[in-house]
Amino acid sequence: MAKILRPGKPVRGSKSGVPIMVLFDLLGRRWAMGVIWTLCKHGPCTFRELQAHCESISPAVLNTRLKELRQAGLVERKPGGYVAKADGYQLYELLAPLGAWSKGWAARLAKRPGL
Repeated sequence: MAKILRPGKPVRGSKSGVPIMVLFDLLGRRWAMGVIWTLCKHGPCTFRELQAHCESISPAVLNTRLKELRQAGLVERKPGGYVAKADGYQLYELLAPLGAWSKGWAARLAKRPGL
C-alpha cells in the first residue's frame, strides 16, 4: 500500500519531514518523475496509454505511483484519463531546466577519460 506523504512527517532523509525532503522522497520513487513528465508532455492518458509511454513500468508500480501522485495533489483522474494538476505542471516547469542541464552534464561526463 502506498504511504501517504505529508510535510511534517518523517521521510527518507528527514526525520522532521521538511517539505523539500518530502518532495525528494516522492520524486525519488521509481517512475514518479516519469509519470509526471509524461502527463505534462502528452496530456491526458488512460492507464494503458500511460503505461505504454513509460515503457517498462509494471501495472503494480504505475498503480502505486498514480495513487501517491494523486494524494500529493500533482495528478488527478478525469473521465479522459489521468492528467497533471496545476501543481504537477508547475513542478514539471521547475524540473524541465534540470532535464536540459542534465543532458549537458552527461555530454561533459562522456568526454572524460575513464568514465
